[in-house]
Amino acid sequence: MEVFWFSGSAPSWRVLLTLEVKGVAYTSTLIQAFKGEHKSPEYMALNPRGKVPTLRDGDLVLPESLAIMSYLDQKFPEPPLFGRSPEETGRIWKAVMDSELYLQPAALEIILPFFLWQTEEKAGQVKAAVPDVHAELQPLETTVKGNEWLVGDAISAADIATYPFLEALLRAAGKETAAAFELGLLPLGDRYPALEAWRRRIIAVPGYDRTYPPHWREAA
Repeated sequence: MEVFWFSGSAPSWRVLLTLEVKGVAYTSTLIQAFKGEHKSPEYMALNPRGKVPTLRDGDLVLPESLAIMSYLDQKFPEPPLFGRSPEETGRIWKAVMDSELYLQPAALEIILPFFLWQTEEKAGQVKAAVPDVHAELQPLETTVKGNEWLVGDAISAADIATYPFLEALLRAAGKETAAAFELGLLPLGDRYPALEAWRRRIIAVPGYDRTYPPHWREAA
C-alpha cells in the first residue's frame, strides 16, 4: 500500500493519520510540489487531476482523502472510524461534512494566502474569513468541552477530517505577518481550551510524528 502526498497538505494528512490509527503498513511517497512532481507524466497517470493524496493498493488507485479514509475503514475495520452503528455513522458523517463544507472553505481563505505568500494582495480576503473561522471553531469547542472526541468515545473520522485544517490555521497564525490580521488563534488554549486539549490528544496518537509535515519541522 502506497500513499502519495504533499508536506503540509491537510487532505494528505487525513490519510496518513488514518493509516497510523489503523496500524496499517504503508509506503509513504512524498511528492515535491515545488518541483512539479504532481504534474509529471508518471503521477498524472495515477491521478489525472494532479492532486494529492492518492492511494495505490495493488490494482486499486484511489484519490480524494474522504474516499481513501472510507476505503481503509472498510478494508481494516478496527478500530472503526466511521462508527459501529447506523446512528454513530450518521453523526460522524455529519461532523465530517461540517468540516468539509464549512470549516475547510473558511480556513483555506486564511491558510492559502499565508502559505503562498499572498497576504498583501489578499488581506481583505483574510480579514473577512476570520469571523467565519471562529464561527466554526466555537461549536467544536462546545462539543469537545464535554467529550474527548468529536463523536463518540474514541477517535473517529470526524476528528481526523477536522484536525489537519485546525493545525494548518495555527501554522498560518504563527507567521510573522499574521500579527497584523488579529486572527485570535494563538495561543489556542486562551480562547479554546477544550479544543487545545482535543488537539493534544490527537498529537499523542501513536505514529503521529510520522504524519507531521516534514518541511514544517525543518522550518521550526
